[in-house]
Order: sequence, then C-alpha cells, then structure tokens
Amino acid sequence: MHTVLLKIVCKPGMKGTLLDALRGALPDTRKYDGCKAVEVYTDQDEADAVVLWEKWASREHYGRYFQWRVDTGLMDALGPLLAAPPVFMHMDNHGDI
Repeated sequence: MHTVLLKIVCKPGMKGTLLDALRGALPDTRKYDGCKAVEVYTDQDEADAVVLWEKWASREHYGRYFQWRVDTGLMDALGPLLAAPPVFMHMDNHGDI
C-alpha cells in the first residue's frame, strides 16, 4: 500500500474554487485503478491550505494516475488557483512503531 500526502496552497480567496474543482475531479480519482481512498482536509491554521490524504495500491499506480491527470489537463487547470507549487509526499508507514 502506498500513501500520498498532497499539500496545496491556494491564492487568497481561491480555496472555494479549488474545493469545487476537487468535488468534480475526485469521483474519477476514486474509481481510478489502484485508488483505495482519497480524503480532503483544510488546515484550521493556514486558511488557504488544502491537504489530500491518498491511499494507492502502489506508487506505480499513483504514478500512472498522476500522469493521466497531467495528460487530461487537470494540473494546468488548477495552476492559476495556486499560490505555490503543490507539495507531494510519498510516505512509508512504520506500523511497527
């Protein structure tokens, strides 16, 4: 199992627009091969920050998914809403700790 944390910081006043875009896009993400779960969080202390917590069958599944999102133009469409490039964290679970 592969976990991805994606932090997106929007331009001021654009968080609602980003959340609307995610509402439209994430149903297809959840149906994409290898996607196990996607949850969306907003940061109580950083008003323009949105974090996606994602579970994938493997990093390769996520890589194919992300390339599909690039190829279909979603990343370009979201670009004008962002204050900075998104931060992707590919996480290892240490369940033994």
